[in-house]
Amino acid sequence: MEDKRVKEKYNNGATRMIDEFLSFLMTEKNYSKNTCVSYSEDLLDYYSFFMKNKETDSENLLINKTKKDIEEYIKNLSMNEMNSSSISRHISSIKAFYKYLLLEKKVKNDPSEVIIMPKQDKRLPKVLSIEEVDKLLDILVTTNFDVRNKAMLELMYSSGLRVSELISLKINDIDLDMDYVRVFGKGSKERIIPIGDYAKNALISYLNIRSELLKKDPCDLLFLNNHGKGMTRQGFFKILKKIALEKGIKTELSPHVLRHSFASHLLQNGADLRSIQELLGHSDISSTQIYTHISNKQLKQNYEDFHPHGK
Repeated sequence: MEDKRVKEKYNNGATRMIDEFLSFLMTEKNYSKNTCVSYSEDLLDYYSFFMKNKETDSENLLINKTKKDIEEYIKNLSMNEMNSSSISRHISSIKAFYKYLLLEKKVKNDPSEVIIMPKQDKRLPKVLSIEEVDKLLDILVTTNFDVRNKAMLELMYSSGLRVSELISLKINDIDLDMDYVRVFGKGSKERIIPIGDYAKNALISYLNIRSELLKKDPCDLLFLNNHGKGMTRQGFFKILKKIALEKGIKTELSPHVLRHSFASHLLQNGADLRSIQELLGHSDISSTQIYTHISNKQLKQNYEDFHPHGK
């Protein structure tokens, strides 16, 4: 249910309390606008669930909730076929909200404290085949923007960068003499990642024309958009989707699919998990182990496809 529509229908103490919580997240916790919008949508959906058969209400509707009430709401989400990751996000929003109410002394007990997160669906990340990557990166370079696009995609696949890391790179983060890129990942943790020959050559070509993409204002970010400013997530995603469409790539593609492909292809070609963990910037090896499942799945598929008695 949309934020605006719910607020128009129920403009009372409860929705104002949610607004106060969102304001707290933005000012005290420095949460992003997008994160706060997600919290808002989740909490207003939670609130509206208990308002279905009520004509009037106050903030007490949320303050007086019990563990049983919250479980009833979660059960309703499951009955509406919401997946486990989305349900977990809703529960996280509710838990954060009641922690805030406890902090503000608006509730004496946190009814969400003992609510258990649902078991997550084990979904293997999507990856491109090596042939699909070759097709994606085989860009006909006719304009300066083609040069830029090829450099971005080659570097992302060569070094397994997150899109946020790619668009945050500055010119000085690239060292083409030593063939590495310096990346600041989650929690501002620095890591040094090698650059392959294909990416290096694409970057050299891009750096030769980068000044032509600049406008009046200087910019030290490596990759520039059509306005001479830093590339955005949305801008990169549009470029990636457009190239994939032109190349006829059927696999559902996102920037993270390139990162998954980087890791999966390294493992297929003999790299060890610890090295891949360091390259990806994973703090926990368990996050990297998902790629062994991808590799095993592909091994099984190859066996079935090529062994005489495999089927």
